[in-house]
Amino acid sequence: MSESKLNTICELRQKEFELTKFKPIYPDYSKEEIMLPMTDKVRLKTTIFRPVNVDKTVEAKPLPVIIERTCYPGQEKLRDINGENFAKRGYIFVSQYCRGTGGSEGEWFPNVNEREDGLATLFWLNSQNWAETIGYWGNSYLALTGWAIADRVPDKVKGMCLTHYGTDRFQSAYEKGMFRQDVLTAWAMGNAGFQVEADYIESCKFMPQLEVDEKLWGKKLDWYRDLISNDQREDSYWQQGWWKELYEITKQVKVPLYVRSGWYDHHHGSAMNTWDMLSEETKEHSWLDIGGWNHSFEPCLEDCEIKNINHSEILAVLEWFELILKKGKLPDKRIRTYVIGSDLWLEFPVWPLKNQENKSFYLTCKEDVKILQQKKDEINGKLSYQYDPQNPNDSYGVESLLQNMKANGSLVQPEPDYRQDVLSFISEPFTKDLQIIGKIKVHLYVSSSCPDTAFTAKIIEVRENKKAYSIRSGITSLCHDIGHSYEPQAIECVTIEMWDIAYQLRKGSRLRIDISSSDFPQYHVHSNYAGVWSLQDKTQKAVQTIFYGETYPSYIEIPYKRCNEME
Repeated sequence: MSESKLNTICELRQKEFELTKFKPIYPDYSKEEIMLPMTDKVRLKTTIFRPVNVDKTVEAKPLPVIIERTCYPGQEKLRDINGENFAKRGYIFVSQYCRGTGGSEGEWFPNVNEREDGLATLFWLNSQNWAETIGYWGNSYLALTGWAIADRVPDKVKGMCLTHYGTDRFQSAYEKGMFRQDVLTAWAMGNAGFQVEADYIESCKFMPQLEVDEKLWGKKLDWYRDLISNDQREDSYWQQGWWKELYEITKQVKVPLYVRSGWYDHHHGSAMNTWDMLSEETKEHSWLDIGGWNHSFEPCLEDCEIKNINHSEILAVLEWFELILKKGKLPDKRIRTYVIGSDLWLEFPVWPLKNQENKSFYLTCKEDVKILQQKKDEINGKLSYQYDPQNPNDSYGVESLLQNMKANGSLVQPEPDYRQDVLSFISEPFTKDLQIIGKIKVHLYVSSSCPDTAFTAKIIEVRENKKAYSIRSGITSLCHDIGHSYEPQAIECVTIEMWDIAYQLRKGSRLRIDISSSDFPQYHVHSNYAGVWSLQDKTQKAVQTIFYGETYPSYIEIPYKRCNEME
């Protein structure tokens, strides 16, 4: 992270603290650094911030503790702002660098040491007489370090606030056989443990991807190779070892949780799977918020009212820890989602919603006009385009970008059919507002001239002023979807299931779907060859065909709230 960006983040963080209703109750703070030994004697750099009284003495009575564990060196300025502000508000704040990072001893190997080291740290903290109660706080990888131990926390831990992460790592890495390069290729380059100078886009396009580490980055990176070589959930990489253990931890969690996600955060899909796996007993005392922001809590809703978006991380954290640590209360279940377009938060008794109704919109074409309509067309038809992997479609107005995070969100889209390999279908105007609540599904009857390929779909709102705004996007690889090898030119039905969303379509707006075959660098560019994507060393062009009508009814399923039913 550049110094200027860090300074901006620090300024915003300080303002967040200043704007909350939770004001300082101590005039000053102290900071102490220790090297805390783990079970194997490796020592981790741990910084402790404590409140200081008016008489300059460090507060001696037991106090509530907030702890984080981070792998990101160079962010000490942000850590110190957090430490000072928490301490002045009556907390002890503990920040620890993960093994092999930021001055901690040992070798940096992402993910796998966080359970053992985290438990050792938390049980040490639990034994300290100055720790009255404990709360765990983390965002992104810092949330991973919390999830890694969430099922075995000691008795003083009263709750955890875990944001922008989930325990379903496969979901964060793949979508129906397509790898999220802008998340994990980018993260690998930035967290390799050595300086990587290679160009990012060149790295993403390098073939075979399995060799990009040695050929462009300068050193073999085994953990990245593992990620890109195991593209099936059934692979032993995901079904054994740490990722399987992390996945199963969720089901055993007993402590109250505050799970926070953003509609346009790249970990959202995994976070929602994680919430769904929690026991009902745990959910009864947990909170879930889903907001209209990206991974950095930035609102990303172009031309939308956002007065009520409430995207302050610090306000949420202080509200949670005030309740569970200072007041000692057991929280009641609370589920809130921000509705894009209405600028309102809705509360629900469960998430995801149960027994929802759907509206179906069928693809058709009449007199060369591509249409979405609510009844199946009796006439069969088809439309084709050529997909060239050497000329992929740019990701913009999507949901799971990290390196190019500014392209996440509900953003203005190009005109319909803006490329020869994009097919745009548009509905009639809505006569009432319609709230989309849940997961949109797109069912497509397709064929390809190649033995494997990809299909993408993007759902868009076209407002009365003709401007178009993305809602959700998704992708599938053909062979992964059908579950077996593909015979070129055969007609198959694929389903693109998008992440959940709460979005209000306005009266007078139209619904649009864009169908294509690439979404780069949100996902890797499909080579149009069958097999593990990271082993492919060449590409070929594909002729893609979308079918519609009575025999092959390609259509969209839109989950909605009945109170806003369309006439």
